[in-house]
Amino acid sequence: MVAAMVLGILSAAVGQQPPSDSPMKINVDHAGICAYQLEPVQKAFASVGLETLYGGAHATGGTHNALLGFDDGSYLELIAPQHPESMSKADARDYEALKPDRAQTCFWATGTTNIPNAVQTLRQHGFDIQSPQLGSRKRPDGILVVWDTAAIDQKGGGDILPFFIEDRSRRSTRIQPSPSVTGSELRGIEWVVLGVKDLDASIALVRKAYGWPAPTLATDASFGARMAYFAGTPVLLAAPLDKSSWLTGQLEKSGQGPIGLLIGTKDFASSTKRFKLSGDASWFGRKVAWFDAEKLHGARLGVVE
Repeated sequence: MVAAMVLGILSAAVGQQPPSDSPMKINVDHAGICAYQLEPVQKAFASVGLETLYGGAHATGGTHNALLGFDDGSYLELIAPQHPESMSKADARDYEALKPDRAQTCFWATGTTNIPNAVQTLRQHGFDIQSPQLGSRKRPDGILVVWDTAAIDQKGGGDILPFFIEDRSRRSTRIQPSPSVTGSELRGIEWVVLGVKDLDASIALVRKAYGWPAPTLATDASFGARMAYFAGTPVLLAAPLDKSSWLTGQLEKSGQGPIGLLIGTKDFASSTKRFKLSGDASWFGRKVAWFDAEKLHGARLGVVE
């Protein structure tokens, strides 16, 4: 979906091309939640205290968005077709399963200040990654936001790995902290939960891409997954614990990719109470709780201390 939509800067990932044995640093620039219709999902997020602001229409793909910007610079993008009925079959394919008003995490991006070097580095690591592609969006006030993106081929790891994004216009024109969350205990998007079919193979893929050391492993029976977390990064892999896991059905329906987002909080107890979150899990030494997914039309969003 990332490559089709092509659709920051939080990452110091690729200022200069690192040696092959130098781990790449990445953070979440933004993450997307796809929907068939934008307004119902916007209203759903506002109803739980996460009011987004309309961001405008993209120049390509026939989509528009609403944004939730956090104080750390990361942001959540709700994205949907402007006119689903008139989209091309290729563009509409990714949204058909979300009729009439469902939503799900569908992509994520990491920022860079040198996208040609980012592309070159991943190619040196053996990945099929596109050359930088120009993208833009016109804000409601008429200001044009312009950037470049580069995504790994979906069949070669691009379903779970993020795409790169580099701003051409000022980043502050692309995103600013949203009034509903700025100054609150919420820091920003810190963990991206990636649903994968083969945990060992996916671990190897991530390590090949970024040169990271081995992750920490864990199992959460209530979440129905075996998990791998790369310490100090946003990457958390989750594979079905068994065939009866909800994650098995999710992967069969939608394929591998982001299945949930966790927002960092400076006050876990306060966030849990204020947003009426559920769950008392501890993942890799940090508490995790979730919004009611049905209230968010199916999107899995939570907080992590």
